[in-house]
Amino acid sequence: MERILTASKSHTLHRKHIVLTEELQREFVRKAIHMLIALVPALASIDKGMTLALLGCGTLAYAYMEALRLAGREVFIISKLTNIAQRPRDMGRFVLGPVTLGLGAMTALLLYPEPAASIAIYALAFGDSFASIVGKLFGRIRIPSTGGKTLAGSLACFVVVFLISFRITGRSGDSLVVALVATVFELYPGKDLDNIVMPLATGFAASGYFI
Repeated sequence: MERILTASKSHTLHRKHIVLTEELQREFVRKAIHMLIALVPALASIDKGMTLALLGCGTLAYAYMEALRLAGREVFIISKLTNIAQRPRDMGRFVLGPVTLGLGAMTALLLYPEPAASIAIYALAFGDSFASIVGKLFGRIRIPSTGGKTLAGSLACFVVVFLISFRITGRSGDSLVVALVATVFELYPGKDLDNIVMPLATGFAASGYFI
């Protein structure tokens, strides 16, 4: 009987390990795609109008291809990437993340001057991504009313956004304020809507201090 219980526990632990590994793989793929938004400030420095047009067209194109995927039609590369990266909550549903990611970057470019717009977009690209990855890997303490976000993830977001802000502005005090704002709004439990809320709040804080 004891051997059966031991074997059962071992099997359960093995299954949990497999599930965790698959979840981490999905998260790494998602955040690798997510970080591509960091290219936006460089493109905008060349031609802001063109960058906004590319973001708008890309967002609309993705929405169309995602609708095709849900209708059962395979779209080259996009369908496979979406299937690999989607979270369990997104199974069988429209994956909204890339849409809100594009909207978040466009909103930051439209509303805020430099360097606030760049800080907001880099915070979205890296602060949010590191919060998620570090939270998955090391998060033990969950923050109440945040949809499962962790203290470790929030600390990672704070550090990353502070370093980004300080690298751009050279102002440690103001960068601490911006990093705190970004971290607080990254905790917003609005699923993919944090891709819009976080850069909006971060850009607002950055524009108030740096411009």
